[in-house]
Amino acid sequence: IYESRPNVTADAGALALKSGNVAILRGGSDSIRSSGAIQAAMAEGLKAAGLPERAIQVVKSTDRAAVGMMLEGLNGAVDLIIPRGGKGLTGRVINEARVPVLAHLEGLCHVYLHAKADAEKARAIVLNAKMRRTSVCGAAETLLIDKAGLDGIGIACLEDLVKAGCEIRGDDAVRAVFPAAVPATEDDWKTEYLDAVIAVKVVDGLEEAIRHIETYGSHHTDSIVTEDAAAAEAFMNSVDSAIVLWNASTQFADGGEFGMGAEIGIGTGKMHARGPVGAEQLTTFKYVVRGDGQTRP
Repeated sequence: IYESRPNVTADAGALALKSGNVAILRGGSDSIRSSGAIQAAMAEGLKAAGLPERAIQVVKSTDRAAVGMMLEGLNGAVDLIIPRGGKGLTGRVINEARVPVLAHLEGLCHVYLHAKADAEKARAIVLNAKMRRTSVCGAAETLLIDKAGLDGIGIACLEDLVKAGCEIRGDDAVRAVFPAAVPATEDDWKTEYLDAVIAVKVVDGLEEAIRHIETYGSHHTDSIVTEDAAAAEAFMNSVDSAIVLWNASTQFADGGEFGMGAEIGIGTGKMHARGPVGAEQLTTFKYVVRGDGQTRP
């Protein structure tokens, strides 16, 4: 179930087919004709390949009741629902579905500048994580700066962001050295802006950074910038997110970047599958035992 991106029709249909599944696709009303045309082309390809044409189907109704019917499971025909879209759509699916859901509600992604961060890497990563594409779920929404690096690397990163057109919302420690920052509120630590805005907080060491991420994060994607291998390993082992990175931008949160080709979404739940979901992650398994009369004592 997705909103106004008809390319999802092709991506989801292809991934479902590749993993041996049937896809029932319900796109947004503003792209229903495009989705229908893409599905028709795929049906022709299925027929030419000797495969069932109805293995990839598009719900042609724009009535919201159609979504409700899918969430109820279509009398057992639906095994899994994957929402792709905004918080409103995803929240409705998670709250109302009577079948398993694979989704992430939002991407509250963090970059933590450790005390032993390399300045050049830090500046490049912070700028890219926030400003490469501000509207994607892997965009950084909060920057955590170790107090040991605030006056040097921290200020340089903030200046880079402002020059790129980003609004800084900082805590008192940030505003003390960077007065141009807007005062941050409690809500800023839990806001997915999807815009050129970033919340910035000064933390007293690795443990405080991890606590902040575990308190406010969405278990999506979080990155540490440091030259200290032990600190990096501690961060990656302790932060309970689907994707954790060391000295890399959060914008790598993408199945294509992970070598999966197309992805159908990113899972942030506790169970399978977590992170980018491609064909392999959509595939379940069974145990096949071929015997020759064996019995269990």
